[in-house]
Amino acid sequence: MIGKSRLFLSSTAIELLPSDRGASTMSRKLSASEICRNQDGIVTAVCLMILLLVTILGVMSVRTSTDDLQITTNHQIYSKSFYAAEAAKAYVWNKPDLYGSLNITPGNPVHFPDSSDPLTTHTIVSGANEAFNGEVEYLQSSVPPRGSGFQVGKFRAHIYRMNCDGHGPRDSVSRIEAGFYRIGF
Repeated sequence: MIGKSRLFLSSTAIELLPSDRGASTMSRKLSASEICRNQDGIVTAVCLMILLLVTILGVMSVRTSTDDLQITTNHQIYSKSFYAAEAAKAYVWNKPDLYGSLNITPGNPVHFPDSSDPLTTHTIVSGANEAFNGEVEYLQSSVPPRGSGFQVGKFRAHIYRMNCDGHGPRDSVSRIEAGFYRIGF
């Protein structure tokens, strides 16, 4: 007999039983109402739909995780270059010759760490990818700021601008521009 067979598993043996419908089901056309009532294969279709949904959710999760990892890496790289620029500010603070009486010509910045080569960088830690360089430029002289504690007619405030470039991993660069003044005569 040609027809569908069902597979039943039992504890003793596997039996193949002929389908209840027989061969006539295969050769005749089914009406629309019979097709709607026929549930053969619906479990397979539902399982495939659920599998597709779970696959889409999995791909979206991996994509989100990858994006988060990229964002975190970029933030870490930016932070390292930013902290290198902050270290350049501390370097200027500890080198008074950069903003002393030798640097009082407007429009003529003094580069650091090497005043003769503006591209030279100072490595923060040996073997690390963090370094800095920059410039200190004298802008003008004016009266001391109000509340500074210095007498207006006797002292002058010498105003400077420093540009500090921090260099981090993957050729990242952060720039900090800061203004400051020193009190002098």
